[in-house]
Amino acid sequence: MKNVFKIKTLQFFDFLYCSQINEQLIFKRFLILVFVCSSLKSQNSKKWTAPLEIPIQLSGTFGEIRSNHFHAGLDIRTQGRQGLKVKSVQPGWVNRIRVSTSGYGKAIYIQHVDGTLSVYAHLKKFASKIEDYVKAKQYQKESFTIQLFPKADELKIELGELIGYSGNTGGSMGPHLHFEMRNSQNQNPFNPMQYPFEIEDTQRPQIQNFYLYSGTSNLDSKREYPLVRKNDSVYVTASILTAGKLHVGLRLFDRQNHSYNKNGIYSASVRFNGVEKFRYKMDELSFKDSKNINLFIDYKTYKEERRRIQRLLAHPKQNMSFLAVNENDGQFIVEAGKSYQLLVEVRDYNGNSSYVEAYITGKEKPNVPSKNIENLLDPHLDYLYDFEDASVYFPKNTFYEKVDLEVKYSNDTLFVGQDIYPLNKPFELNLKVPQLDSGEKGHYFLAKINNGKASFVSSNQENGRFLGQFKSLGVFAISKDSIAPKIKAVNFKNNQWLSKYNYLRLKIEDDYTGVKSYRGEINGRWIRLEYEPKDQSLVYDFNDLVFDEALHQLSIEAEDFVGNKTHFTINFYRSEIFFIV
Repeated sequence: MKNVFKIKTLQFFDFLYCSQINEQLIFKRFLILVFVCSSLKSQNSKKWTAPLEIPIQLSGTFGEIRSNHFHAGLDIRTQGRQGLKVKSVQPGWVNRIRVSTSGYGKAIYIQHVDGTLSVYAHLKKFASKIEDYVKAKQYQKESFTIQLFPKADELKIELGELIGYSGNTGGSMGPHLHFEMRNSQNQNPFNPMQYPFEIEDTQRPQIQNFYLYSGTSNLDSKREYPLVRKNDSVYVTASILTAGKLHVGLRLFDRQNHSYNKNGIYSASVRFNGVEKFRYKMDELSFKDSKNINLFIDYKTYKEERRRIQRLLAHPKQNMSFLAVNENDGQFIVEAGKSYQLLVEVRDYNGNSSYVEAYITGKEKPNVPSKNIENLLDPHLDYLYDFEDASVYFPKNTFYEKVDLEVKYSNDTLFVGQDIYPLNKPFELNLKVPQLDSGEKGHYFLAKINNGKASFVSSNQENGRFLGQFKSLGVFAISKDSIAPKIKAVNFKNNQWLSKYNYLRLKIEDDYTGVKSYRGEINGRWIRLEYEPKDQSLVYDFNDLVFDEALHQLSIEAEDFVGNKTHFTINFYRSEIFFIV
């Protein structure tokens, strides 16, 4: 019995001892958990950083309307300078690099572990490890323009790591950084303003003009109603007398503090007698949205007057991803003898709002003679205009609506309507290629005529005819280019010693059809010549290659878009034993 009691007593003390140990383990685990949570919180708070070290000021906002697309990111000002350090906003790896003389210019795409993708465009130069990677591929492919898709383990990037330097390459019209964030699954860009950019913005969007339109397609129905500023946020109109099915058009812009660029808005809504008729927010876009961008504006006014009026209308053929999914398309009905309140709100991303407040009284619609619609082109039909030396073909669904269009061929010129109608798909045309007279030099090409000036447009030649597809109407003709590109040295002369030079600088120009391709060699070896069309420059970096010879022959061949070629050769001396400054 004593032994039993002794065993029970020992078991009890063992239980107490184990309980104390368990409490200590639980406490230790609690401390570890607190430490881990604290570390994670600290890490989470540092998972994003701004792409530039300077105060962020914008020259372009997400979703704003451009000439042929919705802007897919933010344009960040770089104080009018190039060469500012550009950093990765999150850790990840480079999964795409593109070098182009148009579009995004030099651009880096970085994949992040959270399923997002950041894009940095118009760069002057890449950071050293990326630059070395790109340079090796360019020499391997013997091409300055290139597109690369590195594997996940090739170019890993840390948070805030230097990836390049801001510039003005590609289609940029001035030094800035184009920055995007995308959903890497569907490649849809989303508004980067959701990240903690520190942008001072207390300014409301500015509304310049207010219009009402009748129906979805009759842009000639536009009526402007002058605005009076009631206070800091509200614009009002005089009493409006009208009738019918209407929608709103606005000329407007937004600005941030310390930036004078006219940018786009974030959201807009239309309420008619308190009922919402239209709404959108620029939180996310699809690149497909730009296909129908010209339905989102008054295209006729834009082409004729260069004034962009944004229509607050969900056109039945738009199918924009950012529009609110409901039965309201922005149109409202005004009936005779009734009174209505119209309230339009536009906002920027920081919540600054402006309003248009209008009071409408319905009146009897006057009897307006209906237009003759017998000669209008029906978008549901095909149309072929066939002339002896030319033809134009409009496939079904080329147009969104019925259009009044004249097509004629006169004096070797093809007139294809007036560019006031947006097109849903391209139309096709062909023109006969003239025969060169004996002794004539040069090459013919298909040109579009704007204000009396011929400009090269892409086309193919088949069976003695130029064939092309176009997304805008206008005037077309055959033109001729007989002048090859011109090349000249800028910072050196023939037979000059260049041992202390870092770069060769040249100028290449073709003022008609443009430079299609070029190839440079030194002593028979391909060299990477960086081409910048905006200033017509060609630049070679002496750090790229090492040559044993002292005498070097630089040779460049260039071709324009119609096949005129030029060959440029110049000699220079250089010894690698000299110190390069």
